[in-house]
Amino acid sequence: MHSVFFRLTAAAVLGVLGLVPAAAQSPLGGGLSTQVYRCGNEYLNDAALAQSRGCQLVEGGYITVVPGTRVHRPEARALPRAAAPASGAAATPGATAQWPGRDNDARAILQDELKTAQERLAEQQRLYNNGEPEKLGPETRNHQLYLDRINELRQGINRYTSDVAGLQREIARLPAQ
Repeated sequence: MHSVFFRLTAAAVLGVLGLVPAAAQSPLGGGLSTQVYRCGNEYLNDAALAQSRGCQLVEGGYITVVPGTRVHRPEARALPRAAAPASGAAATPGATAQWPGRDNDARAILQDELKTAQERLAEQQRLYNNGEPEKLGPETRNHQLYLDRINELRQGINRYTSDVAGLQREIARLPAQ
């Protein structure tokens, strides 16, 4: 009720000032329609256009339309391809002709990590002692502590074994020297 009174008062004041055409002063008549039609995700207030599209009349409540964000297509964001080298060499990523220092550095780093992982694996296997590690001080009185340590050693062996295998795969992927 309050909003209808406010609309009528606002239309009357603006009409008196000459800012609104006479046809728009009445909220129910004239050029401005208070009826809103829904056409899928689109809302219209033009009755003729809404009828031509077969839209539904929306009853009750106010409608707030918030514009969405733009969706960028992946092909629009694709980076332009690098120009081919003038010498005619292959322009494949990781080619040793383009980045020999980078590949050598990567190989050296991976080999250092592989050596470290192999040393840790050997230490874990030595401590594990084929499933029968030596009992430490408190483990002689509490067998559960001993079982927990065996489980941790087994998990460490599995982890370092997978690390060694992954590092060997990465080294194999690098171009030959």
